[in-house]
Amino acid sequence: MDYYRNNSEDVLKAVGSTEEGLSSAEVKDRLTRDGYNELAAKKRDPIWKLFLDNFKDPMVIVLLIAAIVQIVLGEIMESIIIFAVLIINAVISVIQTRKAESSLDALRQLSAPEAKVVRDGVRQTLPARELVKGDIVLLEAGDYVPADGRVLESGSLKLEEGMLTGESEPVEKHSNIIEGNVPLGDRFNMVYSGAMVVYGRGTIVVTGTGSDTEIGKIAGLLESAEEKATPLQRKLEVFSKKLGVAILILCIVIFGVEAGRLWFSDNTADMTVGILNALMFAVAVAVAAIPEALSSIVTIVLSVGTSKMAKQHAIIRKLPAVETLGSTSVICTDKTGTLTQNKMTVVDYYLPKGKKEKFPSDPNVWTDSERALIHIAVLCNDSHINEEGKELGDPTEVALITFSNKNNKNYNEIRDNFPREAEIPFDSDRKLMTTIHIFNQQKAMLVKGGPDVMFERCSQVLIDGEKQPFTREILQRFQEANEDFSNKALRVLAYGYKEIQSEQIEVGLEDEYDLVLVGLTAMIDPPREEVYSSIEEAKKAGIRTVMITGDHKTTAQAIGRDIGLMEEGDIAVTGQELDAMSDEELDQKLKHISVYARVSPENKIRIVRAWQKKGRITSMTGDGVNDAPALKQADIGVAMGSGTDVAKDAAAMILTDDNFVSIVKAVAVGRTVFDNIKKAIAYLFAGNVGSIIAILFAMIIGWVNPFTALQLLFINLVNDSLPAIALGMEKSEPDVMNRKPRDIREGIFAGGTMQDVLLRGLVIGIAVIISQYIGLQHSEEISVAMAFTTLILARTLQTFAARSNKQTIFEIGLFSNKYVLGAVGVCLVLYTITTLPGARDVFSIPDTFGFNDWAIAAGLAVGAVILMELKKVVMRFVK
Repeated sequence: MDYYRNNSEDVLKAVGSTEEGLSSAEVKDRLTRDGYNELAAKKRDPIWKLFLDNFKDPMVIVLLIAAIVQIVLGEIMESIIIFAVLIINAVISVIQTRKAESSLDALRQLSAPEAKVVRDGVRQTLPARELVKGDIVLLEAGDYVPADGRVLESGSLKLEEGMLTGESEPVEKHSNIIEGNVPLGDRFNMVYSGAMVVYGRGTIVVTGTGSDTEIGKIAGLLESAEEKATPLQRKLEVFSKKLGVAILILCIVIFGVEAGRLWFSDNTADMTVGILNALMFAVAVAVAAIPEALSSIVTIVLSVGTSKMAKQHAIIRKLPAVETLGSTSVICTDKTGTLTQNKMTVVDYYLPKGKKEKFPSDPNVWTDSERALIHIAVLCNDSHINEEGKELGDPTEVALITFSNKNNKNYNEIRDNFPREAEIPFDSDRKLMTTIHIFNQQKAMLVKGGPDVMFERCSQVLIDGEKQPFTREILQRFQEANEDFSNKALRVLAYGYKEIQSEQIEVGLEDEYDLVLVGLTAMIDPPREEVYSSIEEAKKAGIRTVMITGDHKTTAQAIGRDIGLMEEGDIAVTGQELDAMSDEELDQKLKHISVYARVSPENKIRIVRAWQKKGRITSMTGDGVNDAPALKQADIGVAMGSGTDVAKDAAAMILTDDNFVSIVKAVAVGRTVFDNIKKAIAYLFAGNVGSIIAILFAMIIGWVNPFTALQLLFINLVNDSLPAIALGMEKSEPDVMNRKPRDIREGIFAGGTMQDVLLRGLVIGIAVIISQYIGLQHSEEISVAMAFTTLILARTLQTFAARSNKQTIFEIGLFSNKYVLGAVGVCLVLYTITTLPGARDVFSIPDTFGFNDWAIAAGLAVGAVILMELKKVVMRFVK
C-alpha cells in the first residue's frame, strides 16, 4: 500500500490500528510475527577463514612454493621475509574486511533508542526495538524517528532527512493526501526511520519496522552490493596463473636438458650428485624468475600513493582504490557541496527601475530602493553569525545577511539601528514572514516571501524613493524577471513594506495586504570556482562526469550547464523517469544522460551497474545513508568527509574537503601510481628475461651455466626490491591527464610494456652472452664471474632506463628521483662486497678475475643501458 496516497483513516485501517494505539496483546502477536524493530545482523565469516582466504591467490601460492624451495636451498632468511610479507598482507586484508562490515553496524546505530508510544490508550516510553506496525508514536523536536510512519497530526513538524534524500534543508511534514506517484523526498506526509525532528511536533502511525523501513532496504542493498576487484587485482591474478605455468615448464625443460646431458655423457661421476645439482639449478632458475617482491612492491607503491592523495584531501580506506582511481572513466558525483559551495548565495537582484550589473558595494551611493531592499532582507530575517563566525539559521536567510556584509554594510549595524518590535513568523501555507520596525518615527511592517504571493498582496511599488501604483505593466516586468531567474534555477524572494499607525502594537495576517513592493533577490548554491577547470581536465583525460543529486531537475540542469558538465545533446532525467526506463532503453540513452535528479538508492545502484555493464570503471560520490549501497557497488566509492559514518564505511576513499576537484587530482595520482607499478613490473621482468635468455643460450650452445644457483639468488635479492620500490616514487609523466583511461580488458603488459620488457631483457641477455663468451677465452670460471658481473650491473643500471618509457634519463633529470640514486648506490655496494677477499669463493669469483675483466663486464652493462635509452629517441622518429 502507498500510504502517502491514502487518508489517515484508511492507513489506520490498513495497519490494523486506531488513534488510541494497539493493545498489549496485539503488540505481542505482531512481535512474534514480524520480529523486533531492528536490522538483522548478517552472519560473518570467522577471522581464521578470512585469513586463510588470502592464501588462495595464485601468486601467493607461487611465492609459498618459492619460499619452500629456498629453505631446501638453505636460503632461510629470504624465505622468512617472504612468509612475513604474506602474513602481514593477510592481516591487513582481514582488518579491511572487518572495517567494511561496519557499514551495517553504523546503520543499526541510527535507530532511536527510545520512542514515545500510545498503547492501550496510554502514553508511555518504550525501547524503539519493541515498536510494531500500527503503533502510534509521538514526535517532538530533538527526537529521532524510530520507524517509518504516516503522519496523522503535524504541528509545524520539520525533519532533517538529508541522509536519505540528499536534501540539505529540513522538510516540513503534513497529514494531507499526496496525489500521484512521487519520489521519497516529496512524500511530505511520511517520516522515515533515522531522520531527526528539528522543529515542531507530530503524531504518526508506524507503517514499517526493521528491514521493512527505508533504512532496512538500504541495509539490504548494502549486503547485495558487490565488492569489486580492482583492475590491477584482476590482471595480477590472471598473470600469476600464466607465470606459474611458464615457470614450471621452464624448470622442467632446464632440468630435463641437464639430466639428459648427464645421462648420455661419458662422465662416470656419481649420477645422483649430478641429477641433484641439475635439479637445484633448475629450481634456482625458477626462483630467480619469480619476482618474490612483486606483491610487497605493489603494496608499497600503493601506500606511497595514499600519502600523496592525503595531501590532495583524499583519504584512502582501501589500498587498491589508489590504482582503481587511475583507471576511472566515469565519475558519478553529487551536486551539493561537491560541485557547489554548499552555501546559498545571492547572485542577482531586480528593482522596478531596473538593475545595475552589480549591486553597489558602497552603501553611501545606494538608492532608496537599494537601501530598502537590503534593510528588509536583513531585518525580516532570523539568522545570525555568532562570535566564532559560524552561520546559524536557515541557509536562505544566512545568504541575505552575507549579501549585506559583502556589500560593506554590516547586518548587525542595521539591526542595532532598527530593532524588531513584533513579528509574524514564516509558515509554508502563506509563504510570508513579517516584522515591525520604526524608521524616522514611522512604524512599518517589513515583509518578505514568495514572489507570486507578494505580487498579489502589493498595491504600490517603490521607484526612486517614491511610492507609485503597482500597474499591470510593472507587474509584468516583475513576473518576467521572476521567470528569468526561475529558468536559471535561482531561488527568488520578493520584498515589500507597509507603513502603519504608531499606536498599533500588534499585527495580524489581515495586515499583510496593500504592501509596497521593493524588489527581488535571486540566490543559488553556486559552483565552486575551481570546478570549471576540473570538469575540463576530466574531459581531456577521457573521464565522463555525471551528476546524481537529490535536488530538483531544473536546479541540477542549470548547474550542469553552467560548469560545462552538460553538452549539446546531453539530457537530464529524474528518478521517476529512470524507473520507467527498461534496461535496454537505459543502455541506449546512458551515454547522453549527464544529470540524474530526485533519485533513490536503487536508482544510484542501477546507474553504476549500467556503466559497469559497458566495461567502464565507475566512481561514485556520496555523503548520506542513501548513498552507501551505490558507494559499495561502484568500482571506487568516494564519501564526503562531512557525510555520515555509514557512507564513509561503505566507501573506499574519503574526501576531507568534499570537493570534486580533489577527485580529479586523486585520479592523476592514481594514474601515476599505476604507471609506476608498471615501471616496477617491467623492471623486474626485464632483468629476469635477460638472465633466462643467457641461461637458455648457454644451455643450447653447450656452454657452462653462466651463473651458479647462489649467484642467481643473490641477484634476485639485490635487484628485486629497492630499485623497484624506488621506481614507485617517480613523478607523474607529462601526459598523465591527457590520455584516455586505460581499457580494463588490457593485460598488465599492454601499452608497450611487454615490448619494453622483451627489448630490455634481450639487450641485457645479449650483453651477458657476449661477456660470457669473452670470459670463456680465458676459463670457465672467469666466464661465470664476468656473466654474473654484467647481469647484476645491467639490472641495477636498468633502473635509470625504467624510469620512463618515453623520456630519456636526461630529460627526466638524473637527480629528480633521489630514491633511484639511493637504490642504485646500495645495489652497487652489495655487488662490491662479492668481490672482496673471502666472499669471492662463496660467489664463484676466482682470484684471476681482475680489473680488465671487470671493466669489460661493466662496459657491456653500461652499453646495454645506453641502447635502452637510444631506443626511446629512435621511437619518436618512427612514430
